[in-house]
Amino acid sequence: MAVLEVQNIRKSFGELEVLQGIDFSLEKGETLAIIGSSGSGKTTLLRCLNFLETLDAGRIIVNGEQLLDAGDARKLSDAEIRRDRLHFGLVFQSFNLFPQYTALQNVMLAPTLQLKEQKDAPTDRKAALAQIETRAKALLEQVGLDEKLHYYPHQLSGGQQQRVAIARALILEPDILCFDEPTSALDPELTGEVLKVIRALAEEHMTMVIVTHEMAFARSVADQVIFMDGGVIVEQGTPEEVFGSTQQERTKQFLARYNEKA
Repeated sequence: MAVLEVQNIRKSFGELEVLQGIDFSLEKGETLAIIGSSGSGKTTLLRCLNFLETLDAGRIIVNGEQLLDAGDARKLSDAEIRRDRLHFGLVFQSFNLFPQYTALQNVMLAPTLQLKEQKDAPTDRKAALAQIETRAKALLEQVGLDEKLHYYPHQLSGGQQQRVAIARALILEPDILCFDEPTSALDPELTGEVLKVIRALAEEHMTMVIVTHEMAFARSVADQVIFMDGGVIVEQGTPEEVFGSTQQERTKQFLARYNEKA
């Protein structure tokens, strides 16, 4: 069974149809890389998956459970949206860390708030918070920041901030981890440290959807690749199929531009 099924997703802003019927599925442990020019709909697709945008049409199914059907007249409540959003983790390109919190506090924040909201929360909240802290420290160690636990965002490099953001997404144990061009806001010398963390997650079979402009990285780490243009999927397949034996002329033009830059 697929972990994620996306069926006929459509999204418009005014008269501009940004997503024009997107379909794909993702198996557990697979990495999907989504490539394409700016304005092709990649980020909007991620925002729809994470319930940051409302679909005009289509369905999102996770682990066989239909989370959202745009044809359903019933509007999801805020509580339902928060619940369904937990299936996904999203790492933004601009980090979005809270500047008043340390790295450790940023990672602990979401599960701590969850604990406060739970009606059936454990009676020993102190022990529960200690478990959250232990998990947060382990994740920061996993991304190579065990010596930066008590540093504030302004004391960290861009690459370090992005690794904190990855740990923050992981602590809620999402079914699918999404990245929106995670290295686009970084200096070239800091890009490698973030890609190294993502590559390690892929090797551990974390299910991921990665919007990226790093073509070599997408080719080496992904199980599937989708090329989007003008709100549609122009081509999809294995990295070898998309990068090595491209069928569509539009894909060839796009990849040729990147090869010229390289």
